[in-house]
Amino acid sequence: MTTLQTQPPSQRPRQNGSRFVQRVFVIRELGIVLALALLIAVTVIVNPRFLTAQGVKDLLLSSTILAILAVGQTIVVVTRNVDLSVGSVLGLTAFASGTLFVANPGLPIPVVLAVGVLLGAMCGLVNGALIATARVPALVVTLGTLYVFRGIDYTWATGRQINAANMPPGFLRMGSATLLGVPVLTLFAVAVLVVAGYYLRTYRSGRELYAIGSSPAAARLSGIPVGRRVFATFVVSGALAGLSGVLYAARFGTLDANAGSGFELNVVAAVVVGGVAIFGGSGSVYGAVLGAVLLTTIGSALPVLGVSPFWQRAAVGALILAAIGLDRALAVRLVRTLRHSTRKEGA
Repeated sequence: MTTLQTQPPSQRPRQNGSRFVQRVFVIRELGIVLALALLIAVTVIVNPRFLTAQGVKDLLLSSTILAILAVGQTIVVVTRNVDLSVGSVLGLTAFASGTLFVANPGLPIPVVLAVGVLLGAMCGLVNGALIATARVPALVVTLGTLYVFRGIDYTWATGRQINAANMPPGFLRMGSATLLGVPVLTLFAVAVLVVAGYYLRTYRSGRELYAIGSSPAAARLSGIPVGRRVFATFVVSGALAGLSGVLYAARFGTLDANAGSGFELNVVAAVVVGGVAIFGGSGSVYGAVLGAVLLTTIGSALPVLGVSPFWQRAAVGALILAAIGLDRALAVRLVRTLRHSTRKEGA
């Protein structure tokens, strides 16, 4: 005899809401892809050289570092927090990488990569400890450490500049080399994206980050170690900022204490434009990376189209406002969907 297993009515509205959110993610990311394709198409019509092999390579290289930072920022933002110190961490680790090579010209590149990631993770550890343990708001803590880490960088540099001539040729080649036509630095970003996306979607601790962002109080009541999870997200964000610092050094070669200055605002913009809710609880690293690519393309395409720098910034600002407005509209729609499903099940 076959038994029919039916799901409890209380779980059906939740599944309906989950399917709605998944459809929204797909639509949002598809919308970014379409906007990106339209922007590139218009730019190519105006200047066909925009999409040459070298043009595509430059575009990928320009978006790589921002994309890696956006992945780390997404992991933080989905927990209803924000990390404003990533630009300063990038600058600190970039200068540290250059200093290591100047002091030890024969140092293996993997060692410098490991040192950069470790230094960035230590900076993230400071942020995470203050936020998760002392319960200080992330905005306040990371705004403070933004200036602290940058101050350490300035004190260390003392006006010095590290030039590309002081860097090992192999390290500099890594910043411009390609593998099967794809820049090596972009492969770093792809690896980070795949690992982060798989973790957030597959592992329970990754899904718990979304639960924390949706409602920290409810997450605590359900037994999720909120403090430990939030602490870990800042360590990961710092580690990825450290990796970005090393790649920045390989990409540009010339370094000073201003490296990465202002990156934090671009990272937050990429995450928001990519569909990650600034209020936490929803979004994906794939959308954030697409947002990073879109913002980088805007920065490269609008000058080709003859748009002034003022309107470039205005376009980015309009995208951010539109993304936030869309997030709020979708949140209201989701609440209505859940209420409607609950009423139908109760009828």
